Amino acid sequence: MEELTTKEQEDERMVNEAYQHLVETYLMSRHRKHVDIIDKAFNFAKQAHKGVRRLSGEPYIMHPIAVAQIACEEIGLGSTSICAALLHDVVEDTDYTVEDISNIFGPKIAQIVDGLTKISGGIFGDKASAQAESFKKLLLTMSDDIRVILIKISDRLHNMRTLGSQLPGKQYKIAGETLYIYAPLANRLGLNKVKEELEDLSFSYEHPEEYKSIKAKLAGMQEHLSSVFEQFTAPIRERLDETGLKYEIKARIKAPYSIWCKMQNKHVTFEEIYDILAVRIIFDEQGVADEIAECFQIYAIASSIYKPHPERLRDWLSNPKANGYQALHTTLMSKTGRWIEVQIRSRRMDDMAEQGFAAHWKYKEGGKTSEDSENELDKWLHTIKEILDDPQPNAIDFLDAIKLNLYASEIFVVTPKGEFKTMPAGSTVLDFAFSVHTFLGTHCIGAKVNHVLVPISHVLKSGDQVEILTSKSQKVTKEWIGFTTTAKAKGKIQAILRREDREKQKAGEEILNNYLKHIEAEPNSVNLDRLCHLHGLNTREELLTAIGERRISLGAADSDALKGKAEGKAGWSKYIPFLKKKKDEENNGDNDNTPLHIDRKKTLILSEETIGKYAICDCCHPIPGDDVLAHFDGNTLITIHKRQCPIASKLKASDGNHILAAEWDTHKQLSFPANLHLSGIDRVGVLHRITAVLSQQLNVNMTRLNVETHDGIFQAEIQLGVHDIEDVQAICRDLKKIKEIEEVRRF
Repeated sequence: MEELTTKEQEDERMVNEAYQHLVETYLMSRHRKHVDIIDKAFNFAKQAHKGVRRLSGEPYIMHPIAVAQIACEEIGLGSTSICAALLHDVVEDTDYTVEDISNIFGPKIAQIVDGLTKISGGIFGDKASAQAESFKKLLLTMSDDIRVILIKISDRLHNMRTLGSQLPGKQYKIAGETLYIYAPLANRLGLNKVKEELEDLSFSYEHPEEYKSIKAKLAGMQEHLSSVFEQFTAPIRERLDETGLKYEIKARIKAPYSIWCKMQNKHVTFEEIYDILAVRIIFDEQGVADEIAECFQIYAIASSIYKPHPERLRDWLSNPKANGYQALHTTLMSKTGRWIEVQIRSRRMDDMAEQGFAAHWKYKEGGKTSEDSENELDKWLHTIKEILDDPQPNAIDFLDAIKLNLYASEIFVVTPKGEFKTMPAGSTVLDFAFSVHTFLGTHCIGAKVNHVLVPISHVLKSGDQVEILTSKSQKVTKEWIGFTTTAKAKGKIQAILRREDREKQKAGEEILNNYLKHIEAEPNSVNLDRLCHLHGLNTREELLTAIGERRISLGAADSDALKGKAEGKAGWSKYIPFLKKKKDEENNGDNDNTPLHIDRKKTLILSEETIGKYAICDCCHPIPGDDVLAHFDGNTLITIHKRQCPIASKLKASDGNHILAAEWDTHKQLSFPANLHLSGIDRVGVLHRITAVLSQQLNVNMTRLNVETHDGIFQAEIQLGVHDIEDVQAICRDLKKIKEIEEVRRF
């Protein structure tokens, strides 16, 4: 009993210390001091979660306190948000309701808590995942109060920091969802520091070996990078000191996840990444009349010392990024012969870069306003609302639509009147037309870009001046979806097509009913299924659309199918496939469709004996040694994916409860296909040297070889049979020794 009391005392002390730290952080902020309401929320939440512990063993109340600490300290939110963070799990995990919260703490805090509470019930329908449902509700509430998503990001950050206590399958689900949704959201809201931590934490769980390797290499370079930084910045400091400007120069080291992404995308090694170090110059704006002019003044000083790269000046001062980011970026040639990026910004711009739109509120309270960033936030929220107003039928489609608006980098497009519009990179003329007005998009026939006539599929570049051309006779077609990249345009086109389909189906239904009445047949589901089967269509909707579009003319063959085959049972099995299937199963005495019973707590072991039970993903081709996971379809199929596979990324975010942990346990007995891409100088005998290395030195079996040459350069794709990733690494290492070969990579 004494031991239990001691444990309770320790818990009480830990909880009180954490809460005291939160209050001290809040009192040091610029917010008005409403400590009473925070005390009230803390005591209420503490009582509500009394006796409950997290998987890590600590009292549950430590989680809401930690979320409130992140919201206050790292995102800069005030008392309303701190209270909502402290209360965010009360409705979900206890008997208290949103109405209770509203009565005790007021409607605003209750509204935010409601937005943070997971939901049950269907927005997409029965087949959608609870993850996508919760995310959609989150966005619906967010469009009324942005603090909902800021607290949700704080919640996710703390969950990621404490993810080690979860089972591996759950870790992959949460880490995948974080990378797919929450890191882009943090980026879109300008929370760069939070975004980087979310990405690195996810990376550390998805690819622990690569993460440790990159961290170790960065630690080994620390002394060298510090030396390069000091040498590079010394002459800049000297010149800036002469101006009397108050400033700070920081070294920015590229994050492990960012380095790994570059290694994957550029197919280079860690040693070949040249922009690990960047330099950030931050100046205090007190007494500086024009921040933008001061940024260019500092740029002039730096570029007079080091030669700037002519194509790498990035000006986000006059036209900030959509997430409010402002800075001037240049790349300078150091004395050591390496390019170093220099980022120049004021203290206000730096706060905006780290804390995003939350910092905008801080400056608004301090007497300054940033209307541009407020307008950008409003525009983004308006786009989110438009996506939500047109519910997607599929959870993954919906997440993709949101992703299109989260990840895209921006370009600036100019209207004929000289107004600037921000568009995602890769936007087409059709995207631009729909972004201006739905009528303009629906009737777009092309555009004049910089006074030159272009088609609707033309991809726009930053700085293009665009005049949309329309015609009243123009009609939306299915091909248009392929001509667009933005969520807004795709959503509008799909909505128009669905509306037209409904009209065609209505016309088709009328024609079909008249026909059935004429031949004296019933318009029941059996007859409709027979007609679908006759015309090779999958659904009744497709049948009605085809009849409405006059692609199908109902005649004698339809009458025969309906009347002639309805007489005997033999005909039924042709039109109702499950009858025949069931009969076959009875004859065979073997039913392959028995649902699997999976223990989600156990890791799937992929060995020579078990690998035949699972499907290997076609798009990522995992082999032993790759970091993998499994996806269970809920019935009989388990598919193995690489953890970074694009399909797996979507599944982690939309169907995370069916993600299973998996690991290899093979012993070089089975062969797996691996695809390699080679490129290099086309010289006589190079192909012979490649095949000699593969077949003679390494004794590897080639199953496919495709070679193309152009202007003295060759590109080759080879499929090999290998045992594991070690074989692939050895093959790549030996092929790179051939002097003509410039690049070898697996794809």
